[in-house]
Amino acid sequence: MRDPNEPFENLRPLDLLAIAAHPDDVEQTCGGILIKMAEKGYRTGVLDLTAGDMGSRGTPDLRIAESKKAAEHMLVSWRENLRWPDARLENNIGARMTLAGVIRRLKPRVVILPYWTGRHPDHYRASELGYEACFLSGLKKLEEDTPPHRPFKILYSSLYANVTPSFVVDITGQFDRRMAALFSYASQYGDSETASGLFPSHREVEERLAAMARFYGNLIGTTYGEPFVVKEAIAIDDIVSMPVRSI
Repeated sequence: MRDPNEPFENLRPLDLLAIAAHPDDVEQTCGGILIKMAEKGYRTGVLDLTAGDMGSRGTPDLRIAESKKAAEHMLVSWRENLRWPDARLENNIGARMTLAGVIRRLKPRVVILPYWTGRHPDHYRASELGYEACFLSGLKKLEEDTPPHRPFKILYSSLYANVTPSFVVDITGQFDRRMAALFSYASQYGDSETASGLFPSHREVEERLAAMARFYGNLIGTTYGEPFVVKEAIAIDDIVSMPVRSI
């Protein structure tokens, strides 16, 4: 994790940055791939836009503290929270400029965003903001004090979207660590009487996410998988060595 005293501008570039609306979003949707890429030696990071202050459980400070513990499980090199207002994200010029500035400083090659439709407005607003900020960050004249940078690839985590994924990543070896990261949020996933009618039990959450990961893993012949969507075609150079059986 980043030294809190290290100047933001002195950070080494990230290979992979996941942008999410709330703490615990990435743990559910793309935590496995973050862990897998970190294990391969890539520098990974997470930017949470809000601290989930409108949630029925926990406090913003507590959720941010829990997110730091989760980051350790996910082996990420950097994690921060912009503390924008939860349930009130707006895609406006101020937000886009702020986020573009962060991207210019972190210089990620790949960015993971939430899928562009969903039940919670913050999720699709985060997707819109992330995409537009990635574009703006590549404009030379956007800021005078930082060089332009535009990520090479944008992925959309589609775990909760009823769509066919562009590809699925095998996270069998990372699944237990991903669940440990998610359950770092004891305020959200511990069994509590607070808002008990709205929140499933710890065991139910574990079973649901395992079932979803098994479904996507089954699509590629593995135990657990995470699905992603891209908007562009994927190039294949060697069709003889393509993975995943057809029949």
